[in-house]
Parts: sequence; C-alpha cells; structure tokens
Amino acid sequence: MTAYYNTFAFGELRRWQEEMQQSPTFLNAVARKLQYKINSYIPDRIHAAITATIKQMTRAMLFGAGIVTTKPLEGLNLQQRELMVLERIKFYQNAAAAEGGVTGAGGILLGLADFPLLLSLKLKLLFEISALYGYDAFDYRERVYLLHIFQLAFSSHEHRRDVYLQMADWETQKLHLPEDINEFNWRAFQQEYRDYIDLAKMAQMIPIIGAPVGAVVNYRLIKKLGTTAMNAYRMRWKEQQLLNASPQH
Repeated sequence: MTAYYNTFAFGELRRWQEEMQQSPTFLNAVARKLQYKINSYIPDRIHAAITATIKQMTRAMLFGAGIVTTKPLEGLNLQQRELMVLERIKFYQNAAAAEGGVTGAGGILLGLADFPLLLSLKLKLLFEISALYGYDAFDYRERVYLLHIFQLAFSSHEHRRDVYLQMADWETQKLHLPEDINEFNWRAFQQEYRDYIDLAKMAQMIPIIGAPVGAVVNYRLIKKLGTTAMNAYRMRWKEQQLLNASPQH
C-alpha cells in the first residue's frame, strides 16, 4: 500500500510541477496588464503602507521571538503523514469559511478585518503541515520555505514560475539564503498576494452577498494553499529519497 500511495502522490506531484512551469495564457496576460494599470494609479505611499502591514504581520507570525510551532513528526511514511495533513486542511477550511461568513456579513468594515484573520489561519496551517512532514519550523530556512509556498499559492504565473525554480532544488538553494530576513522581497510578496485575492475578495464587502461569498472564497483559498503545500513537501520528500539512494549516502 505504501508503494502504491507513493506512486499516486508522485503522479500528482508531476502534474503539479508541470502546472507550476506553464506559460501564462492570453487571459492571464490580459488580467495581469489590467492589474498593473490599476496599481499604477495607486500612490506609492499607499503601496508602502500595505507592504509594511503585510511585512510586519508575516514577520511577526513567521519570525517572532515568541513563535510556537508543533514538534516535527518522526517515523511515519508519506501516506500516514498526508492523511493527517488532509485532516488539518479540512479543519482550517471550515474555520476560514466560518470566519469569512461572519466578516462578509458585516460589509466593508468587517470585510477589511477578514484580511489579517485569514492570513493568520493560512500561516498557522503552513506551520502544522511543515511539522507533519517532519520539518522543524524553528529553523529559519524552513520558515523561508513557508514563504515560498505562500507565494506559489497566491501569485501570478510569471512570479510563480520564478519561485518554483528556487524551490526545485531546495537543499542547495537554502544554503544561499540571506541571513537578514529584511533582504526578502516584501514588496513583490505583498503585491502578488494582494493582486491574487483582490477580485475574489471584493464581493465579500458587498452587503447581503458578502457572507456566502466570504465563506466560499476563504474555503477555496485555504484548499489551494493546502494543495500547494502538500506538493511542495512531496517534492522535498522525493528529493530526499534520491539523496538517500545516492552512493555517498
């Protein structure tokens, strides 16, 4: 059963890897140009304020001194781990849907409150998934990997491909990470994230329809993040298998 499951999981991984490397479609390109145009009308000070907000929130959750992470899970095979991962994804989907429904019912003001609440749920889910695959998020490099997963899930095709290539050989890439997290490209991170969810989340702020839209959108966003994380860690699991099978190991 373990060998059968690994074949299934790595088949899904291969399809996901192909998707990550696909060129943007015509509609993707048109939507991207439109978003760039909209962004050009937004004053730099507004961009700077949004960047600072996302940067501080994300840094506090990922790199804060009082960070609490789950102990890495040891001794289980891929199938056993992924059964638990799927359970946690479902839990967070339901939590995000409930939160999106409540904030969506409140119109614009509560709709704005949804942003940090949903971001918090996403980051907590990533920490749990990391531990379930056996990685210690106390390690700075593992937390940077979580940022990469986040970008893969919520970025344009162009940016997504660039991030994917950084992750494809992570055991080598992580050796060249900057020591200072401030060197991370926070503006690109916030802009890609905001652009990705803007259209989906806009309707959440409309009275009456905001609640059901907020619930559905949040549910799907968590699902997308969970699927992305699973395949990102499958990629590392497979890479580690190859390293263990090499002559020097």
